[in-house]
Amino acid sequence: MASRYWLITMLYDLVIIGGGPAGVAAGIFASRKKIKTLLIAKNFGGQAVISSKIENFIGFKEISGVELSKILEEHLRAQEGIEIKEGASVISIKKGGDGFEISDSAGGVYQSKNILIALGRSYRKLNISGEKEFEGKGVFYCSICDAPLMKDKKSAVIGGGNSGLGAAIDLLPYASEIYILERTSFLKGDVVSQEKLKSSSKVKILTDVEVKEIIGDGFVKSLKYKDLKTGEEKILDVSGVFVAAGYQPNSDLVKNLVNLNEKGEIIVDHKTYQASTKGIWAAGDITDGLYNQISIAIGDAIKAVLNIYETLKSE
Repeated sequence: MASRYWLITMLYDLVIIGGGPAGVAAGIFASRKKIKTLLIAKNFGGQAVISSKIENFIGFKEISGVELSKILEEHLRAQEGIEIKEGASVISIKKGGDGFEISDSAGGVYQSKNILIALGRSYRKLNISGEKEFEGKGVFYCSICDAPLMKDKKSAVIGGGNSGLGAAIDLLPYASEIYILERTSFLKGDVVSQEKLKSSSKVKILTDVEVKEIIGDGFVKSLKYKDLKTGEEKILDVSGVFVAAGYQPNSDLVKNLVNLNEKGEIIVDHKTYQASTKGIWAAGDITDGLYNQISIAIGDAIKAVLNIYETLKSE
């Protein structure tokens, strides 16, 4: 029965998996190249949606993640020829014959010659005591969503990269005090963001520290951290903990299909964006690229689609 269903399933030249900036860019260029394409996405926007302010996307002096997501989706939907399935997640990919069978969470099954994976990344958790227990009760991962809950309260941000600095900036209008805790001896985020935060009397930066435990009684009341220079453990009284310890690639779907590096990123040829398995490409933050930026993800996806187009032409 399964093989018969395979035979009657619609055949595509390309299935794009993911609705973030990389997936959308791939869909637009696939449509313009008249590649028979299906794009499957649970929702649109990817990690960009959670950014309250984006200031480094070329063409916009400043734009919110929600606004950018809407613009990208509208651009995609204006294209002719591409099919879009929103609200479903791909749950399995099986290699068979000259292509792949893709199944989604809504019961759809599709056959495609080629696949482009653009699933991006998701929040990396701390995996410490209290994190899971107080999730949504003082432990948060989306500052743009939950910063207003910290009005006149002390808050901690775990992570000194761009995501951490962004979370701290989101908290500035609300929190009475903001502690940024970073494991290394320096903040890794953009200098512009660092300067903005350091100019605020609300912000206190703690480097060379490791968060050990989140403590509370129904809701977060404090956190325990270790001073890595002295070995001393200290308690910091806060009502909210915003975890911004980076992201992990959403590559579980293809971990048995393509080669991943030690971080779980899909290893690609950075000229073509082909993965190790013939017929599979990947673009954006899910790959082993050096830099994770919206503009770079879009550029990578476009290169991947152009290579897919050249591959199809040569068959």
